[in-house]
Amino acid sequence: MTPDDGGRRRNQLGRGLSALFGEDGADDAPAGEGGRHTLPIDRLVPNPAQPRRRFDEAEMDSLAASIREQGVLQPLLVRPLADDPGRYQIVAGERRWRAAQRAQCHEVPVVVRALSDGEALQIALIENVQRQDLSPIEEAEGYQRLIADFGHTQDALAQAVGKSRSHIANTVRLLSLPASVREMVASGTLSAGHARALLTCPDVVEAAQRVIDKGLNVRQTEDLARQLCAESRSPTRPPVSRPNGGQRDADVVAIEEEISSRLGLKVNIKSGRDQAGALTVHYRTLEQLDIVLQRLSQVPVGTG
Repeated sequence: MTPDDGGRRRNQLGRGLSALFGEDGADDAPAGEGGRHTLPIDRLVPNPAQPRRRFDEAEMDSLAASIREQGVLQPLLVRPLADDPGRYQIVAGERRWRAAQRAQCHEVPVVVRALSDGEALQIALIENVQRQDLSPIEEAEGYQRLIADFGHTQDALAQAVGKSRSHIANTVRLLSLPASVREMVASGTLSAGHARALLTCPDVVEAAQRVIDKGLNVRQTEDLARQLCAESRSPTRPPVSRPNGGQRDADVVAIEEEISSRLGLKVNIKSGRDQAGALTVHYRTLEQLDIVLQRLSQVPVGTG
């Protein structure tokens, strides 16, 4: 890809989904692209990198019923498959494609665009986020892949999807949850707000189950998290002593809590003599390690 090609693609994405769907005309589209076409439904295949993993059955039945009456009103965005001529991968509109099959449609309207893997993922993510079709975990996985695999910064990603940088950061933090708790969030048993409040708990799985069993709201969950963190540092446990035999410095403990809150991971600071010490970040999975490394790579370095 030449620099001009890269600039053209960034500008194309920046114009929004309406441009990609051909709503602003196809005069500037590359040869063989643009305009609305009709394709047999069996020539389309879903994108394995599609951020959305869950499709509500009741909503799918309702959409299928609408398609039987009105047809597919908005075209699907697709891209040609280089290794399978004549077939196309769905970039945006997989839900409509699935519902059209239920409605026993043989053809669907499409707009064809030649898009890279990164562009296809970003467009699919934008469409789902705009329509609030993703679970918080699906959204987080989409953001993380754009960051890790395609080099997006959180700032650039926030601008592309129309969200704040803090929303991107807080959503990605959900991936540091244990798998069972991520499943609770993905299924809607726990909200993203509940999950974020639990990130610093000593035992997130146990805490999440207590939240569900007691039907706690987010504010109550935050109170529970603070209580559990305080209990984990209770004097009933062997105290962590400083080199001189005294109790730990309250400022060091506060810094630990602040860093832990920002990373969503357990953090320990050991201070020694002459202001020397060690900072330890604990992680359970390689995904969590990737998130830490990504955040460290975004820390600005002073020039003096």
